[in-house]
This record gives sequence, C-alpha cells and structure tokens, in this order.
Amino acid sequence: MGPDQPILEVKALHKSFGDTPILNGIDFSVQPGELVCIVGPSGSGKSTVLRCCNRLEDPTSGSITVEGVDILLPRVDINAVRQRIGMVFQSFNLYPHLNAIGNVTLALRKVLRKPRSEAEQIGMEALARVGLTDKARNYPNELSGGQQQRVAIARALAMGPAILLFDEPTSALDPELVGSVLAVMRQLRDSHMTMVVVSHEIRFVQSVANRVIFMDGGRILEQGSPQKIFNDPEHPRIREFVARMEH
Repeated sequence: MGPDQPILEVKALHKSFGDTPILNGIDFSVQPGELVCIVGPSGSGKSTVLRCCNRLEDPTSGSITVEGVDILLPRVDINAVRQRIGMVFQSFNLYPHLNAIGNVTLALRKVLRKPRSEAEQIGMEALARVGLTDKARNYPNELSGGQQQRVAIARALAMGPAILLFDEPTSALDPELVGSVLAVMRQLRDSHMTMVVVSHEIRFVQSVANRVIFMDGGRILEQGSPQKIFNDPEHPRIREFVARMEH
C-alpha cells in the first residue's frame, strides 16, 4: 500500500434485496487516520454500506477495496479481510457466558491461534484503551450498556485492524451512558485510528469527523467537512434534515 492509497475504497456500490434497491451507486474512500461519519435519515442505506464493507452483506455490484485488496473477488480470504476491518454494532453481541477478557480474547485464540497468555496480554492492552482493565473478570450482565459497548470496541481493537467500522454504536444505550463510548471513540481518533462511523449523534459528528457523508435514498447526496455539511450544505434535503435534528 502506497502512502496516499486509501485504506478503504468503495466504487459504484449497488445492493438490492429482491426487487428493492437499497444502495444506488455509492462511491467514497477513506484515507489512513481519517474519521469519516455517515449521516442521514433512517432507511437511507447507511448500515448496509458498512455491512457490505466487511462482506456481512454481499453487494449486487461494484467494488470494495481494503488496503489495496478487492474483497469481492471470489478467491479472497474473507476471514483475513475481517481481521483488518473491525466492526462495532448497535447491539454489543457479547457472549454472556464469557467474562470481558474472555470476549476480547476469543477470536485471538480461535481465529489467530494465539496462546492464551499472549491473547490475555493483547486483550488487557485493548481493555486498557477503553478504560476497563478493572472489569476484565466481570461478565456482561455485571456491566452497564456503555461498558459492554466498550468491551465490544476492545474486542475489535484486539485484532489489530487497519480500520474500524461503527454502526450506530450508541443507539442502544441510555442517554447518560452515551458519553463514555463517545469519549473512547474520541481517544481512538486522537491516536489516528482509521474509522467509519454511522451515527445520529450530530454534535459528536460535528466535533470529531474529518469528513461527513450525507446519504438519502441509497445515494450519497453530498460529502465534505462537518462545517460544510451542517452549516452550508448545497442540497436542500440536507438543510431540512439538519434543521430537524437541531430541534
């Protein structure tokens, strides 16, 4: 990968479920260290874009390149790709029978075949990054929703991804727990982690994003700096959306 090569490049991405088009030709790229936020109304295709980027959904057509590798090629090793492109979901998807460190180290041991001692060391470092080393032996039902989501972030970080995808990471949380998760995401940005974040937390997006992509109806209407998108958008649909979000 050259220094100017994007970590993620999406070109002419289409996705239909049956006869229903969900994505209608999505094009964007993400440079190393960039934090790109995708915003827009519900049902605009934001989550589907993310799910296509790590092949949880297979696109109908188009190309998705991660670190220079076209991940839609038939012979691609999708497990290797997923180690490079971590994902954090709305729901935390933690295993209830495993404690925090067990959840974080499971893929390290089972997928990467690391010995338990090495996996634990990596796992504790990942938990330290999200401020939860003191909860390593706690089970999910002993953690708040915000703590569970931070464990899920640590689990993604432990695999050493080149890029992290966040799909509405705070939408399942009580309002007072949202801040702790957003604070971790701010720290990741400050450490130059490459991230694509689907979020409806507009203030957070305005304060952290390098670039904002606005989607509606399965298309990108506009992309640019947070100032441009939120204060001076070219598209009337975006002005209407922003005005509604601010009330």
